[in-house]
Amino acid sequence: MINEYNIIMNTLYYGDNLDILRRYIKDESVDLIYLDPPFNSNATYNVLFAQKDGTQSSAQIQAFEDTWQWDENAVRTYEEEVEKGGPVADALRAFHLLLGGSNMMAYLTMMAPRLMELRRVLKPTGSLYLHCDPTASHYLKILLDMVFGAENYRNEIIWKRTGSHGGAKRWGSIHDTILFYTRTGNYTWNKIFQDYDQSYVENYYRFSDERGKYQLVSLTGPGVSSGDSGKPWKNVDPSKVGRHWAIPLNALKKIIPEDEIVRLSTQDKLEILDAAGLIYWPPKGSIPRQKRYLDEGEGVQIQDIINDINPISSQAKERLGYPTQKPLALLERIIQASSNPGDVVLDPFCGCGTAVVAAQKLGRQWIGIDITHLAISLVKHRLEDAFGDSLQFQVIGEPTTLEEAASLAAQDKYQFQWWALGLVGARPAEGKKGADRGIDGRLYFHDDNTRKTKQVILSVKGGHVTVSMIRDLLGVVERENAQIGVFITLEEPTRPMRAEAAKAGFYHSEVWNRDYPRIQILTIAELLEGKGIDMPPMRQVSQTFKRAKKENPNAGEQMGLIEG
Repeated sequence: MINEYNIIMNTLYYGDNLDILRRYIKDESVDLIYLDPPFNSNATYNVLFAQKDGTQSSAQIQAFEDTWQWDENAVRTYEEEVEKGGPVADALRAFHLLLGGSNMMAYLTMMAPRLMELRRVLKPTGSLYLHCDPTASHYLKILLDMVFGAENYRNEIIWKRTGSHGGAKRWGSIHDTILFYTRTGNYTWNKIFQDYDQSYVENYYRFSDERGKYQLVSLTGPGVSSGDSGKPWKNVDPSKVGRHWAIPLNALKKIIPEDEIVRLSTQDKLEILDAAGLIYWPPKGSIPRQKRYLDEGEGVQIQDIINDINPISSQAKERLGYPTQKPLALLERIIQASSNPGDVVLDPFCGCGTAVVAAQKLGRQWIGIDITHLAISLVKHRLEDAFGDSLQFQVIGEPTTLEEAASLAAQDKYQFQWWALGLVGARPAEGKKGADRGIDGRLYFHDDNTRKTKQVILSVKGGHVTVSMIRDLLGVVERENAQIGVFITLEEPTRPMRAEAAKAGFYHSEVWNRDYPRIQILTIAELLEGKGIDMPPMRQVSQTFKRAKKENPNAGEQMGLIEG
């Protein structure tokens, strides 16, 4: 049931995408859907920042360890979907017979109603790309066949996501699968070309002259013609070998206007091509051929094996620290192929927002949905860094009042922490389970010419607060050799807490010749009103998040990202 909320594009939604789709997204309102739904949430989904040793955030594990498990909620959802009947219900029953009460069954049960909603919101001319790994792709393909109809399956696209991968007693796993479906047979499709592979150039463009590399292409087609295309030209008669002249019109259009071409005979067209140096004359007795130069080719039309878009390496400037982050070029290719400028692109599992950024860059409208405030915060920062203040978008589902913040804190303390840290642009701290050591978040800055990274330690509290917590924060600041500590609280701090913070003194910045309170207390109410941390200006060198370079909207190529 869609509510009466006026849909404004360029919107980030916080929440469960099934609920968001049902409440906010109208029937047949979206042109293109890209989704990368998690299969094993404990290993990938919602883990934005892993430890250096590969361990996960204790907060994220505690918050999401029950996601997509075959539990009471999964059973209830399964029963609800089966009771609806139809092809999807039949598929779920078959899956249950094969898989039983497994995590894979829970995953497919979760995906079924979401895929049904995604089909509902897709326009008749729309397309859906589902990105997954081979662990679940075969089950998802069956499910998509039931939702969209097997006749609307278009491609299984293989993306080579890594160069090599050592595996014990099996072939190296180096690819992801992208399943491409459309709502109907009448769908948006734009021809996209990619550069020729170097081996292709070496094999086919084997000749060269002062104009560059070229290949030889036939100037004739099979069959004899009674028209002028079958008549001799310069004593060469193609009909003697059962063929006729086939003029390369694309090459001719680059020489003379198209409206003139229709008035010319085949022989006149050949004369023009010859005069332009585009015809190769072989030894006597052979039919001449066209010289097709490398720089005149459009390239190769995109294929269902993508091996020319590299994954994001650990050192790549584009990398933002999100382990499942996909290359911007991959999303740009999908968006260019299956949508037009002004169309609406939807990513219901938007993560770090690559699809959203690509859509904005290419002049599309967009909708992003994610279930964590951590992801929403990261996407907001990425958009603001990439496109600046000129980009207008809204966020729905985040607390905007003190009462809503209190409700979030009561519901989920980790979501509350991530949301509160997002208000000041801080990165959540990572720590082993039960050992966060009093640090909920960090900010980094430089304020001298030594390139030494300095830091702000943040502690977030959504419940009762006491003066001992301020003393604890000061101890953490000293232990970590940090410059500033910030205590963010939902409750109003007590007078002893204020006094304890004041006793901590100041951090002096030589560059800015300013003193900054070493321990600061900020309330959620103050943050909602726009107050921020009193600290040296980051001057675009904060290492809190990797900072996205300004993007050029409507540019077809990625401009790259830089570390902040």
